[in-house]
Amino acid sequence: MPKHNLHAAAAAAALVCLAAFGPLPSSIASPSARPAGSATADTARFVPAPCPKPPEPIEALSHARCGLLQVPENRSRPGGRTIKLVVARIPAVSAKPAKDPVVFMAGGPGADAIDDIPFLVDSGLNKDRELIVMAQRGNLYDQPNLACPEIDRFNAQAVGLGYDARQAEQLLLKAVKACRSRLTAAGVDLSAYNTTENAADFADLRKALGIPQWNVYGYSYGSNLALTYLRRHPEGIRAVAIDSITPPEVVTLPWTWSSSAEGIRNIFAACAAQPACKNRYPDLPHTLDEQVRRLEAHPLTLNVTPPGGGKPVKTVLDGGALLNLIVAFTPRPRDIPAALEELAHGNPQRFAQARAAGSVQKVGVFAHGLTNSVACGEWAPGYSESDVLKAGRDAFPGWPDTVLAQVPQLPFQYPVCGIWDVPDRSSVQRVATVSSVPALVISGTFDAKTGASWAKDVARDLSGSTTVLVPGIGHWVVPQSPCAQHVLASFLARPTGPDTGCVDDLKPEPFTIIPK
Repeated sequence: MPKHNLHAAAAAAALVCLAAFGPLPSSIASPSARPAGSATADTARFVPAPCPKPPEPIEALSHARCGLLQVPENRSRPGGRTIKLVVARIPAVSAKPAKDPVVFMAGGPGADAIDDIPFLVDSGLNKDRELIVMAQRGNLYDQPNLACPEIDRFNAQAVGLGYDARQAEQLLLKAVKACRSRLTAAGVDLSAYNTTENAADFADLRKALGIPQWNVYGYSYGSNLALTYLRRHPEGIRAVAIDSITPPEVVTLPWTWSSSAEGIRNIFAACAAQPACKNRYPDLPHTLDEQVRRLEAHPLTLNVTPPGGGKPVKTVLDGGALLNLIVAFTPRPRDIPAALEELAHGNPQRFAQARAAGSVQKVGVFAHGLTNSVACGEWAPGYSESDVLKAGRDAFPGWPDTVLAQVPQLPFQYPVCGIWDVPDRSSVQRVATVSSVPALVISGTFDAKTGASWAKDVARDLSGSTTVLVPGIGHWVVPQSPCAQHVLASFLARPTGPDTGCVDDLKPEPFTIIPK
């Protein structure tokens, strides 16, 4: 993909993505320039509008039809203010497309769905049907946009701090408090930015566009949203495809530890199954354990040039940072054994440069506000920091508690939630989706963010489901796997009988072998 890096995008597609694109264009104003309206209408309305203009142009938007979906901010408060969500309709490539479009649900929560369009187009999502992309509430180009530049600036600074350092916690909480104060002062109801409201937005979109029936494709948090949508608004859904599964009924902060352990374990097992990799890296679990303990006891402080160039930045590599880089697949899975071997022999370059990449943040584009409202309202309640630590100890016995006390990808989330202060929605959200609507459940064996084994539990409640496990692929499978793209296309054509034959012969690609 020219202009877009798939591995970087896949790495960012965690439960919390860490990057998005550019400032708001003048055609779609920011909250400060044009705040969400005070209209009292309680029904959704779609209004045509110019397409977003990202700093890095997206070709598919040049021939798309775009607009804004106006919906109530909080549906439990009739007559309240409305918000506006950006929508892009990408036409089908086929001259005779199917009548039922596919609607996309992005990951995050908080990721910019518009930025995902090139990956979706290159994956063939609009080959035979229209592709509809709507930014979840609070995302870039929406009104309001729940970006937190304060947190982006902290993330850039954090690469020079210990992952679990007290100073890092203090700076993060200061940034969170500043963002919350700014958003609430602008009138944003943070409690309304949740999965239930997100699902209702998509139900309203289908009706507002006058579409009798459509198909749904969501990945990561978007799979959570898709399952919630299917459970609460099943009407008009022809088929549902979910990729890198985040099951609503089980997602909590401690849950993330099991996924991290599973993905890493599968990477190491795949290496052991390749003779060249096994011979060169005979005991990867021991190497990882040893390096996490060593770096946590004696962190490395380096001056590192970020991958894109520029001035060297102070970079701290400790045990927590090492784990989180592996979970984020930076380096790529095929390079992880080599990177660990180099690290064990005094060369931290691959990991250090990946850590330094975090110093280059796109400020003000990722919807951290949506992330925190979902994480604090739906994932954190009912558990505590001690539960996180226990889950970490179960996943990685013998590792330092300072590493295991912080949820992968969401450090200091319980103190953050103490500041964010949104209602407990766990009883509403932690519900399994039981449905006979045809479903495709796709997972990658190397996924260390949403472990592949969780797919079977979701599929058990979807009586019309087909489960596909793709070897050697990490988070967000479809853009990375031509086979998965074929399976998804066949599923959309024949939801009750997709062609999954290409999966049978798949094997993980060879791992990088460095000379001794």
